[in-house]
Amino acid sequence: MSDFWNWAKPKLLVDNRLIALYCIVYFTWGMVMNWFGATVEIAKFTYWWQVITCYIFYMVPISLLLRNLPFHTQYAYGLMAMGFLEFGGYYFETSYAYPNNLMDQFFGIRNFSLGMALFFALYFPLGNWGVGKLYSLLFKTKVSSN
Repeated sequence: MSDFWNWAKPKLLVDNRLIALYCIVYFTWGMVMNWFGATVEIAKFTYWWQVITCYIFYMVPISLLLRNLPFHTQYAYGLMAMGFLEFGGYYFETSYAYPNNLMDQFFGIRNFSLGMALFFALYFPLGNWGVGKLYSLLFKTKVSSN
């Protein structure tokens, strides 16, 4: 376990402005996606504040750990992370999937959580790319590599 912490610690100890930008971007992204999922009746969080726990407390640290890795590697690890999150959300009923939603109709009810995990795993490489671009634009500096 100490090997993991030795690897992870420098990836998590970054500029506070970078962490704040991740939190702002991911919180906004989460609120929009939760609103969209509820509006088109695909899925939603049971409580709005779950955007904070999932997008900021779960996804931001994972994004920091995965940034600077190749796209396919970020996606693969992101898929594993989102698989656990999606499974837990529907198992513990902290997420609500609307009955007969568009994804159920298109992919089948048994593939709903898998489809959600496959989609949301893209957040890690896309989020890291987007936050990196915003950070460079706002602070006129590139995000340092670890």
